[in-house]
Amino acid sequence: MTATCVILDIGGVLEITPETGWVQRWEERLELPVGTVHERMRDVWRAGSVGSISEREVHEQVTVRLGLDAPQGEAFMADLWAEYLGTPNEELIDYVRGLQGRCRLGILSNSFVGARERETALYRFDELVEQIVYSHEIGIEKPDLRAFEAACASLDVRPEDCLFIDDVAVNVEAARAAGMQAHRFEDNARTITRIAAHLDAGPSRSARARVPAGR
Repeated sequence: MTATCVILDIGGVLEITPETGWVQRWEERLELPVGTVHERMRDVWRAGSVGSISEREVHEQVTVRLGLDAPQGEAFMADLWAEYLGTPNEELIDYVRGLQGRCRLGILSNSFVGARERETALYRFDELVEQIVYSHEIGIEKPDLRAFEAACASLDVRPEDCLFIDDVAVNVEAARAAGMQAHRFEDNARTITRIAAHLDAGPSRSARARVPAGR
């Protein structure tokens, strides 16, 4: 299928996600050395990002490895999700909503088990774009080229006709290596300008050349 396409990241792009300092606060509360939480939980965080562990199992591992009681475990996970979900980037979300019907729209996100349910409830990203590809659902994270291939396949579009937006440089470079056009998100104004230029250019010339001329 020949179609102009825009695929966006979530955290740091559609969501504003500054660090809240929650991990450091928990280490102070539990009188743990700095870095202990991530050291003890690193393999669990990794497993959650590629879906090889359930959300319930994450919660269980948090309580066991950090020695938390049930209320503390709930509070810990609430703090984790508060930083993860951040706040909506309303300006960019409104702009993307206005693109519906003009191009194919998708999301490609390095995620965590439980993200789809929470982001759907809070931000209705499922109504903003046609397809959302989460790393915890496909078992592959950016910058693996297969993640970008999965996003294009989900929308039935050619990589060269897609503009990918991400705030992480290595992911932007990987998208280009996968054959996509890519833009590193720094602010809404430059991102909106880049998307508009992509839409004005339309599908790639090579793709248009294969479309039979009308009679």
